[in-house]
Amino acid sequence: MQISFHGAVQTVTGSQHLISVDGKNLLLDCGLYQGKRDEARQRNRDFLFKARGVDAVVLSHAHIDHSGNIPNLVKQGFRGRIICTTATADLCGAMLLDSGHIQEEDVEYVNRQRRKFGEPPVAPIYTREDAAKSLKYFKGIEYERPYPLLPGVTCTLYDAGHMLGSAIVALDFQSKQGDARRLVFTGDLGRPHVPLLRDPTNLPAADLLLIESTYGSRTHPPIEESAEALKETIRRTSQRGGKVIIPAFAVERTQLLVYLLNKLYHQGELPDIPLYVDSPLAVNVTEIFRRHMAYFDDETRDYLRHEDPDGDIFNFGRLRYIRDVEQSKRLHTLKGPCVIISASGMAEAGRIQHHLKNNIEDPRNTVLIVGWQAPNTLGRRLVEKTPVVRIFGMEYHLEAEVVTLNGFSNHADQPELLSWARAFKQPPARTFVVHGDPEAAAELATRLRRDLGFPEVMIPALHQTVEI
Repeated sequence: MQISFHGAVQTVTGSQHLISVDGKNLLLDCGLYQGKRDEARQRNRDFLFKARGVDAVVLSHAHIDHSGNIPNLVKQGFRGRIICTTATADLCGAMLLDSGHIQEEDVEYVNRQRRKFGEPPVAPIYTREDAAKSLKYFKGIEYERPYPLLPGVTCTLYDAGHMLGSAIVALDFQSKQGDARRLVFTGDLGRPHVPLLRDPTNLPAADLLLIESTYGSRTHPPIEESAEALKETIRRTSQRGGKVIIPAFAVERTQLLVYLLNKLYHQGELPDIPLYVDSPLAVNVTEIFRRHMAYFDDETRDYLRHEDPDGDIFNFGRLRYIRDVEQSKRLHTLKGPCVIISASGMAEAGRIQHHLKNNIEDPRNTVLIVGWQAPNTLGRRLVEKTPVVRIFGMEYHLEAEVVTLNGFSNHADQPELLSWARAFKQPPARTFVVHGDPEAAAELATRLRRDLGFPEVMIPALHQTVEI
């Protein structure tokens, strides 16, 4: 058996791990690499393996850094099955089409610039049509039901608690010589005791482990503190007549915020102001969440049955979902306090840029950051309170209050990763630390060796192949 690490190693994006065994090739995740434009384009366009030679894909969850290059894989000849949970398959139906649209828009912008210099146009990595074609290869299965993936390979998915439908992947290999081994891939591991979703599933055994390390060197504040700060930020901003502008990922983060705001609203803890979710993708994804309530945790289902008078955790009296462009534009003329949640989560594209452009120069307003912001993004510059920021090529003075709440992350932090790994009855023989920046990966690897006694812990390099 060989494992080749083609993405999300010593970084947190572009998850892609190729397993070769008994003449078959199995791909764990097929995510888009997100980084500097030229580098990202080259890495996403050119696989270091033949797409036609991949026999199956197992997808841990729907986030674009894990699923976003599947349309390109199919475009280049993949014709196998893409195994994931049913909720992940439904989410990809919305998210990959949206990603294809973004690819087309991005190339349109690039080609305008290239024309100025007499350079030939470039084609998108894939289109919305390519994304639609890829959806027919998805096969949704349920948690904890073994699925015969390939000859001698059985796949079982367990709840990762990271987002709707996210999975820990367990692959059981039965060799022709009769040897049996289990490989476990965490995907992105969620946090215990976070509202809405169930806790990550603990597994008793693994011979080989691929574990994420996004927050392998950090500890999150309790989510209860962030929920309280969310309430106080809205109340404080409302009292001074301002708007709260929240850049939020359309998938998972928006739904968690709406659920928390629903509870605050029905408890009488929010001021009587309008709240808007302005993102077509978030609207579509929220409908998918509604169709998969079986994935919610017991607390959420109990709240829905006994405490939510509307019978819908994603809706309440003052909340409005905005899909139409003209309705979105009308939000720019609103007078008085309100809350606007809009994508993208790092403020790099989408409607949130228009809301920021129209509101960050008013000191009554607040920009509320509720997720990690990558370097060189508008969101990071807001977190760092850069005095002047550029939006749509124009300079704007940052006069609005900026509040950053880190407790809403649904990536396990270092103590939570170690707690999950500690549940193995005996340490895996070999562990590979992936999906983390170098510092985070190194610290988690050290703690796995030192505190948990894991015998062999490795941080692979990009495109490294390891013989098992």
